Amino acid sequence: QVQLVESGGGLVQPGGSLRLSCAASGTIFSINAMGWYRQAPGKQRELVATITSGGSRNYADSVKGRFTISRDNAKNTVYLQMNSLKPEDTAVYYCNADRVYTIVGTSDYWGQGTRVTVSS
Repeated sequence: QVQLVESGGGLVQPGGSLRLSCAASGTIFSINAMGWYRQAPGKQRELVATITSGGSRNYADSVKGRFTISRDNAKNTVYLQMNSLKPEDTAVYYCNADRVYTIVGTSDYWGQGTRVTVSS
């Protein structure tokens, strides 16, 4: 069984920074891509950023230049450094692991979510 455990959310003032972490645990052979999605109240879940096992990154236009995604393949962990935060970044942030290869096959997984609130 694979679990994704997120940490690092919280309350921050506009212009501040937060760093989210997500660690995948279990008997994992490989993970294709890891990423972060977010869901604000009353809105659909949207992509924030993804990173492949080879290091290719993809960002939503709304976070380009402010957020940086990184990954430690040896630890099956993905990070999201969020700088210059804005009130519109307020959301629950979900970690995703795409095509996780384990002894029983390949599947996708989601974390439980971590809340980020940007407010003065």
